Amino acid sequence: MNQLNQTPMHRPENLGQARTAARSMFDPTLLKPAIVDSFRKLAPRTQLRNPVMFCVYIGSILTTVLWIAALAGQAEAPAGFILAIALWLWFTVLFANFAEALAEGRSKAQAASLRSAKHNVMAKKLNEPHPKSPIRITTSTDLVKNDVVLVEAGDVIPADGEVIEGVASVDESAITGESAPVIRESGGDFSSVTGGTRVLSDWIVVRVTVNPGEAFLDRMIAMVEGAKRQKTPNEIALTILLVALTLVLLFATATLLPFSMFSVEAAKQGHVVTITALVALLVCLIPTTIGGLLSAIGVAGMSRMMQANVIATSGRAVEAAGDVDVLLLDKTGTITLGNRQASSFTVAPGVQERELADAAQLASLADETPEGRSIVVLAKQRFNIRERDMATLHATFLAFSAQTRMSGVDLPDREIRKGSADALKRYIDERGARFPQELQSAVDDVARRGSTPLVVAETAGGTTRALGVIELKDIVKGGIKERFAELRKMGIKTVMVTGDNRLTAAAIAAEAGVDDFLAEATPEAKLSTIRAHQAEGRLVAMTGDGTNDAPALAQADVAVAMNTGTQAAKEAGNMVDLDSNPTKLIEIVEIGKQMLMTRGSLTTFSIANDVAKYFAIIPAAFATTYPQLRVLDVMHLASPASAILSAVIFNALIIVFLIPLALKGVKYRALGAASLLRRNLLIYGLGGILLPFPFIKLIDMVITALGWS
Repeated sequence: MNQLNQTPMHRPENLGQARTAARSMFDPTLLKPAIVDSFRKLAPRTQLRNPVMFCVYIGSILTTVLWIAALAGQAEAPAGFILAIALWLWFTVLFANFAEALAEGRSKAQAASLRSAKHNVMAKKLNEPHPKSPIRITTSTDLVKNDVVLVEAGDVIPADGEVIEGVASVDESAITGESAPVIRESGGDFSSVTGGTRVLSDWIVVRVTVNPGEAFLDRMIAMVEGAKRQKTPNEIALTILLVALTLVLLFATATLLPFSMFSVEAAKQGHVVTITALVALLVCLIPTTIGGLLSAIGVAGMSRMMQANVIATSGRAVEAAGDVDVLLLDKTGTITLGNRQASSFTVAPGVQERELADAAQLASLADETPEGRSIVVLAKQRFNIRERDMATLHATFLAFSAQTRMSGVDLPDREIRKGSADALKRYIDERGARFPQELQSAVDDVARRGSTPLVVAETAGGTTRALGVIELKDIVKGGIKERFAELRKMGIKTVMVTGDNRLTAAAIAAEAGVDDFLAEATPEAKLSTIRAHQAEGRLVAMTGDGTNDAPALAQADVAVAMNTGTQAAKEAGNMVDLDSNPTKLIEIVEIGKQMLMTRGSLTTFSIANDVAKYFAIIPAAFATTYPQLRVLDVMHLASPASAILSAVIFNALIIVFLIPLALKGVKYRALGAASLLRRNLLIYGLGGILLPFPFIKLIDMVITALGWS
């Protein structure tokens, strides 16, 4: 029966290939479709979506008509000059289209890779929700919501769903890219399974939670399709600003023609400025650089999220990540390593530390938990206790029991037990021994430090005694404190969320350097905390994986659901982390910040370099009407025609040179808003003013050398 599913829904390498396609800045396989799309986007309806570039589009059409008129003998300027201006205006439109098409192409490559990997598989549909129910073989496309299927070892899971019975090891590498299998079982926060993943061992009964076309893979394809991206609020606001600037400059440029005609008539000398020169002036002065790259920046932000193995439901979520100023972070796995580690031994009166370490290691040799292994390692490091011959020990190991809250080992001459302080105190009292007050003080001290105390006791020769305390410490991740300090510089507040008591939470929060903490966190407490911060006008981001996290995820502005989490958590969030890594939230915020920084930097540059183009084109266009304007020709360009053409060529080429920056993004830096503004003005503002001067002069020299002026 397992042979029915030999054709996988998608292979493990496909998502990796999709991410590789996203990383390639100018992948040759993307260039040709992007060039073709650049011409397709010349349709008026498409151009109208970008008002700034639509003005350039209209200018291109107008100058083309003027060139045709010049060929027919109705010339306002030399036909060759008009043709050159018209061609470079068309190139400007095409370069802007190319930037957007290339960004969309990277996303489409990801979607195409996923779409090509999707196949129909066979499913074992159950009549009743239990494994012994009669089975009917069907296909994954025939499954609907609430159908129940049996998935056995070797089978591909036919659709997204929740495990309602059984436990199995599942290979999710096709989705996450991770080769290590994961455990999926009924109940809890690890019951969600994804269609296309493969069961490696055992069996599970899955209730389908989606209808055909609504599966996680289908949503991934829709999410990464850049062409379907909606504009974000900040992008809309910036577009409105750019449109306003364009309208102002359009009206200003339109008034220059009657002024020029009046001046020539009044002075009885000079020439009226040409329509071609006015079109060139308008195109050079409106913010065409950022207008042409704005959409590409937004699409590239979505693509960078995909590279980080995060699926965002919309550009709004990516942008909101950049505006976040409160982060709710789980303690375990995010701030701490997730497994408590043995850090020290504290002995009872009359006991040597080596004796305690030896007993603790003996009791932990069969303990495969991270805590147990860390005790063995600590004893090795402190006292070089190693190379025990298990065959000669004749040991009988006792596994940890939730009832006794102890584990240990029975040897021929003694018994060793380790466990919680309460359990070991009861164990000692039952054998008529005394639990030392000094040891109780040590237990309390360990608890106050935010660590977990484990007590070790020994029974030998009919006498039971406490040997000491092992401190299990939540190890704060290396570098996390410095990272929180960087977030603080950016004005982002960090809040640690934990189920620990306030004393333990306070100790870990102080060590990690977070700004605040929420102890003994319940779903209601998380929700009220988010609402309280939002009431203060803050944007809140959080992660979650369980059904109990769904209300808080739905309330948060940026809600990152873990791929290993429940279906409810995924539905409530606006992002899904395929790696299920809680620390990814910090990286997501950095990607969002980078997108906003890129947009701000290129906007500053675009507006600034218009100032330089003013000095190039205004004197050239109006020198024959207003000779006094020649003093503004600081670059001493060869001729008015050469000056106008040089400015138009520079205006087109700068879009091409900035495409890599728009797609890759400016380098992320943990700086506050004021520092970022100063840096933008210094680098992109001043650079935007100074850069055009030498390049326009260089283009002018080339044009003159070629005899085109």
